[in-house]
Amino acid sequence: MVANVDAAGGFELQALAENPPASPPWHQKFQDPDDGRQRFLLELEFVQLLANPTYIHHLAQNRYFDDEAFVGYLKYLLYWKQPEYAKYIMYPHAFFFLDMLQSANFRAAMAHPANKEIAHRQQFYFWKHYRNNRLKQILPRPLPEAPAPPPPPPPAPTPVVVAATAKPEGSTRAGAGERRKRKYANS
Repeated sequence: MVANVDAAGGFELQALAENPPASPPWHQKFQDPDDGRQRFLLELEFVQLLANPTYIHHLAQNRYFDDEAFVGYLKYLLYWKQPEYAKYIMYPHAFFFLDMLQSANFRAAMAHPANKEIAHRQQFYFWKHYRNNRLKQILPRPLPEAPAPPPPPPPAPTPVVVAATAKPEGSTRAGAGERRKRKYANS
């Protein structure tokens, strides 16, 4: 490149016009050395971290949610909900929290420790009772049975005839229905 000073005091770039430089490396198409695997793994790990209310609280405490670029990144990460990406997620609560983080109210609320504890407790109870709740939905319910016919009424009791027994001889005891008379002395 040759620069000449002309009579007006300006520079003249003759060589630049004659021989344009080769295209610089930033104009070439970017070739990821590992075909995007590293980016995929980093985004996968970050999305799965969002399943942890303590981590969301950490992000809120450090004011990541105040940065519009970070909020835009959270919106960008919604593509992980598509089936071809969702199959790699091990913690499905990440999707719930990713949806919730789209709301400014939720992002502000997660800065408070009490809200973090509430979210953590609710997540714990969900997993504690998940199996039983899921089985109630999955297992077939038996068909309701027709009510059983009422049992037949019991037969009427038959009267019992009691035969009177004769008093054995030599018995000093009074029989049933006999009373013993007492003698009272008059004084």
